[in-house]
Amino acid sequence: MTTEIYLDSNATSIVLPAAIAAATDAMGQRYGNPSSTHGTGLKAKVILDEARACAVRLLGVGNGRLMFNSGATEGIQTAVLSALVALRERRDAGEPIGTLLVYGATEHKAVPESLAHWNRLLGLNLTLHKLPVDHNGVHSLKALRDVAPQAAMVCTMAANNETGVISDLAGIEAVLAETGSQALWMVDCVQALGKLKLDLSSTRIDYAPFSGHKLYAPKGIGMLYVRAGTPFTALIMGGGQEAGQRSGTENMAGIAALGAVLAALERGDTFRTAAELSSFRARLADSLRAALPGVVFNNPFDKALPTTLNFSVPGLSSRELMDVFDAAEVRVSAGSACSSSKAAPSYVLDAMGLPLWRSAGAIRMSFGPLADEATIAAACARIERCGAALRASCLIPSDRTAVPHDGLLQLGVEGACSWMVLDAASRSCIVIDPLPEHTARIESYVRCQNYQVQAVVSTLPNAGRAVLVEALGRHFNRAADADAYGWPANAISIQLDNGASAGAIRLGAQLLACVPCGTGDELRAFLLGEADGGSLPAAAVRFAFSARPAQQALGAISNGQTLLCPTRDEQNQFCTSMMSAPAAIVAADAQLDSTALDAFLQAHPDARLVDVREPYEFAATVAPLPAGRMALSVPLSRLAEYASEWLRAEQTPLVFFCRSGNRSMKAALCLRRLGHQHAYSLNGGLALASPLPLAA
Repeated sequence: MTTEIYLDSNATSIVLPAAIAAATDAMGQRYGNPSSTHGTGLKAKVILDEARACAVRLLGVGNGRLMFNSGATEGIQTAVLSALVALRERRDAGEPIGTLLVYGATEHKAVPESLAHWNRLLGLNLTLHKLPVDHNGVHSLKALRDVAPQAAMVCTMAANNETGVISDLAGIEAVLAETGSQALWMVDCVQALGKLKLDLSSTRIDYAPFSGHKLYAPKGIGMLYVRAGTPFTALIMGGGQEAGQRSGTENMAGIAALGAVLAALERGDTFRTAAELSSFRARLADSLRAALPGVVFNNPFDKALPTTLNFSVPGLSSRELMDVFDAAEVRVSAGSACSSSKAAPSYVLDAMGLPLWRSAGAIRMSFGPLADEATIAAACARIERCGAALRASCLIPSDRTAVPHDGLLQLGVEGACSWMVLDAASRSCIVIDPLPEHTARIESYVRCQNYQVQAVVSTLPNAGRAVLVEALGRHFNRAADADAYGWPANAISIQLDNGASAGAIRLGAQLLACVPCGTGDELRAFLLGEADGGSLPAAAVRFAFSARPAQQALGAISNGQTLLCPTRDEQNQFCTSMMSAPAAIVAADAQLDSTALDAFLQAHPDARLVDVREPYEFAATVAPLPAGRMALSVPLSRLAEYASEWLRAEQTPLVFFCRSGNRSMKAALCLRRLGHQHAYSLNGGLALASPLPLAA
């Protein structure tokens, strides 16, 4: 039985059991071609006719056209092509057509892309004009009034896919009428089906595309409404199916499934009411407020579909929130599913004028009208679990001091690294090469664990140090003066293996020594290891921190197992050593798939499973781990610390895993480069190792 809670219905929905049954019947029993005139074909045609008749009634199609197609993108393409072909014909006939192709600033990308594509191919050379929205995401009727007389086509949506904000379609129609606009009007109704009452023929909407997979039908089936008398040009020509409007043998399984969903909508006995859905949203919102301090909702609930929440949390990226929810098996998305894999702010929230931290850190949580009490209750409990995991990892404020960590912590951004050396016994730490981007994270981490920062040092002068020192406040040791590198004037003196003296800072049982290196002493390197009296032997140096050009100068005062921790890490190597192997020769058998994992663990009972996800992901996890085994939590930010220990011990086989296999592969390759040849990655990660989700 699945533990998954699916809250990403605006991206795609599960498939209604009745729709699955209808599709199965269409494929197994009524498999005929509806264009055939024999008995088998007529049985299939009944499915087609009944589904269309139901859609016509539900959507108020009247005398308009309603054709089945592959989904919203095809419907948008067909509508845009139809409109622009008609505009070109009018222009060629000497009629005025307007100069602007107007589209809402928060439209799905399929709309402006289609407009630009056909505008170019048809040689119209009209100007694409983005219609602004207000801070709630509602189209500016004033801005529309200003451009409506010049508009050749207007494209808006019934409800936004990222925020659920409902458009004022009546207001838009009124503006078009008041200004005497002759523009053709397309309304993307993808998110409206089953959530908003539609009576299309009573409006002046010319084109309305729909997509079945947003409301419990399978992917690959959709519909397009065209108002009676509105220009139409077929996108696909051929055998004349769909009354010549969309050629190609109909997707009968998809149509049967969509027909079952439409029939359920018409009966009114399957889906929740708007009031019930609003109460579900309110409960989710309350849970988010309790679990995630400072959470801000980016969509106004009184102007949005009751099935959509869009929120941001101060100090947390959408990636971090996505990861912790995914670990808890709560499926959400970062903005639109079509773009959530890209690390970019939401253009929808940007268009609403929201600050960058909100648009870059936004999460969309959406459910469908089939949601039930048990699912919402379970989701609220998981949200609290996610909040607890984030608090324990010092990513959000907590009333309790977190359990202190020992060792080395790496923070990376765009190929650059900050490092923290932590000592739990003394509640103290040292920060090396702090990046401005990490100031808030380091400051939060230090306060959460109640550390005292003994020093903030850099391998180059003044490299982002002052901002962090100011942010740390009382958590920074201001007892001693420091030079331009942050090195304290009261450092002790120790001896290195090459006979040279060096300044050092004690941190528990360890020493951090500072040595000049590079031409003209413009670079500093820092050595970390356990002291031997008043010296730091090369054999005791576990880590060396430096800019990459200085690493070769450290050979005489470090050892072959010393890990070199760079200030730059564009290749995601995390750390290297003097003996690291070239990357090209270590990747050959580093991956295990889930089938091979059981056999591998039986052959190597001493093997260790290592979870390289972040601590908050590990803490939030609800699904069984691979092979039902216990796992060690070693996030990539702690990989250098653990790698040092693994390399100094007997080489036990290590199997790294994460959510998808990407991070675990980086960890396995890092260990292999360092000389640990029994390091492996679970290919596909937990996503493929877990059982497939059941419909719920």
